[in-house]
Amino acid sequence: MPYASGNRRKPRKRALRYVAWGALGLVLVGGGGLAYAWQHLDGNIRGTDVNAALGHDRPSEQRDGSMNILLLGSDSRAGTHGRYGQGVSGARADTAMVLHVDKTHKKASVVSIPRDTMVERPRCAKPHGGTAPAERRTMFNSSYQVGGPACTVKTVEKMSDIRMDHYLEVDFKGFEKLIDELGGVDITTRKAIDDPHSGLDLNAGKHTLKGKEALELVRTRHGVGDGSDLGRIQLQQAFIKALIHRADTVDPLGSPATSYALADTATKSISADSELASADKLLGLAKELKGISPDRTRTVTMPVTYDARNSGRVLPLDEASHRVWTALREDRPVPKSATEASVGDATESPVSAGS
Repeated sequence: MPYASGNRRKPRKRALRYVAWGALGLVLVGGGGLAYAWQHLDGNIRGTDVNAALGHDRPSEQRDGSMNILLLGSDSRAGTHGRYGQGVSGARADTAMVLHVDKTHKKASVVSIPRDTMVERPRCAKPHGGTAPAERRTMFNSSYQVGGPACTVKTVEKMSDIRMDHYLEVDFKGFEKLIDELGGVDITTRKAIDDPHSGLDLNAGKHTLKGKEALELVRTRHGVGDGSDLGRIQLQQAFIKALIHRADTVDPLGSPATSYALADTATKSISADSELASADKLLGLAKELKGISPDRTRTVTMPVTYDARNSGRVLPLDEASHRVWTALREDRPVPKSATEASVGDATESPVSAGS
């Protein structure tokens, strides 16, 4: 799918709303004003040839002009020197969202997939050779660990029967650096949050979070809600809105040196499918989606219920999930009734954007 390159005008505020962590910051902060510099930063972006890895056994492409992008935040500890947990090897899909852009590219739906969802994972090729056998009952986030982003794409496509046109990913280290380069992000907590597992300790009130605390926030699960991944998803969705507000204040032409540093950090933080793994194409994608705003975006969590076998896990509500995926496949808004029975949308987020 071709994308027009960006230009030197100041970027609009409406590029790629509601995407996973730093992937959002990449597009918003980069913007058309940095196109001239980003052409020299292509080598920073890591690409994976998902089409080659998955072959032809995939859902059909949607040819109505709509688009589906899998947005991943991986929990890779590479380069973090044990700061986010000792004895943790590899990486998992710590955050996963399906961004569906409608055929007009003016509206979007975002479906968060809880990492602790027990799913049927398909047979996947391993990144360095060999094959991981299919599993009938396994955690969703294990798909990344056994087969990399291509396996996560394949798992989502099996769950949804929707073809992912692209994927974008950011890891722990890249996310933290990007927030620091931005100078922090403003949020308001409705109540105190204390999670010794992530390290986050915030009083109720207004805060400006730098990279370390921002990462602790989007990783927090034990300090909010029922301690499952569902509360963390609410925090992530709220933080994304706060990140949008912060990125909207950046003028890439006001300080070229600062802007280039942001672009360099952003491109080093991002992985994408090979069709999207260039600064030029990412800028073109941002330009195409600049008309999407929060009030034109429906954000939900895939309908789930608690797993009777393990209270720390959830199971898809098959009929309700089918309605969500069908709406995306048919390029319709996700009906509110599809998520009414889900435990994922049952409570108000303890965090809001802004200060």
